[in-house]
Amino acid sequence: MDILMSLWVGYPVWVWLMFFVVVISLLAFDLGVLQKDDHEISVRESLKLSAMYIAMGLLFGAWLWWYKGATSGMEYITGYLIEKSLSMDNVFVIALIFTSLGVPRIYQHRVLFWGILGAIVMRGIMISVGAVLVSEYQWILMIFGAFLIVTGIKMLFADDEHGKLEDNGFYKWLRKHMRFTSAIHGNLFWVRGEQHGLAKGWWATPLFLCLILVETADLVFAVDSIPAIFAITQDPFIVYTSNIFAILGLRALYFALAAMVHRFHYLKYALAVVLVFIGIKVGLVYLNDIQLVAFKIPTLVSLVVTFGLLLSGVLYSLWKTRDEPNDPPK
Repeated sequence: MDILMSLWVGYPVWVWLMFFVVVISLLAFDLGVLQKDDHEISVRESLKLSAMYIAMGLLFGAWLWWYKGATSGMEYITGYLIEKSLSMDNVFVIALIFTSLGVPRIYQHRVLFWGILGAIVMRGIMISVGAVLVSEYQWILMIFGAFLIVTGIKMLFADDEHGKLEDNGFYKWLRKHMRFTSAIHGNLFWVRGEQHGLAKGWWATPLFLCLILVETADLVFAVDSIPAIFAITQDPFIVYTSNIFAILGLRALYFALAAMVHRFHYLKYALAVVLVFIGIKVGLVYLNDIQLVAFKIPTLVSLVVTFGLLLSGVLYSLWKTRDEPNDPPK
């Protein structure tokens, strides 16, 4: 009983256990009940699943607000909003991967499900390393802040074109060093070559290649999103939980957004300003800690500014593209 009450990075073990039980229960319910049979996820089903995940994420934020106070609750919600918004570009990249590899919609959920499991582990490792670095070397916050400001400025002027998958160096390396079948074999990631007229041994299918690329894309986006949330709070529990609840719903939201992600073109400009704002905020936090400045941006201001910018970006994007069809141009 005593071990359950011991603290782990400022939280009782039972709090961490509760979080993991909620996450595992959501994944089990999704895979074991809602998706026990392979089928194409409709936009309506996608929106319902997304609403469920968003509700669970916000409900957890409300509980955290009650348990740890308003500051922690606002930090969680700010981090959740940032991660959710940064995921928009990830949706475009995932859609590009699925289209380039010819993965039918009926099997896309399987790839995204296992991709989420990998992301949960990867984010945990990256956030743990980040938490240790921030705890030992506070000056690293200045590096995070500078990185976010540079990233935001680059995003403002970056070309929207993501390029072709065939031109990606990592994709070329995988095709050269692994054996992949030319055709998709149902929902299988691996098949025996001798059973399909190929050389003896195990062959990876395009579905497995897709999974690797989706995981890699998430890793790349985590490089932006994790420093952004550490700039909001250095509490590892809030950083990790806001990250995980945001990406849990990404899989479900993908099927609704994939066909209309092009309509959120102007959201990237709002995101760019948010990243610059957060970069300045974290720089002020560090300079205040070493008593070079006597000013901090309050948590409530961070939440209001972040929410206002992102909402403005979404609404302006939808207004500017109101005459465009949901399906992107070929």
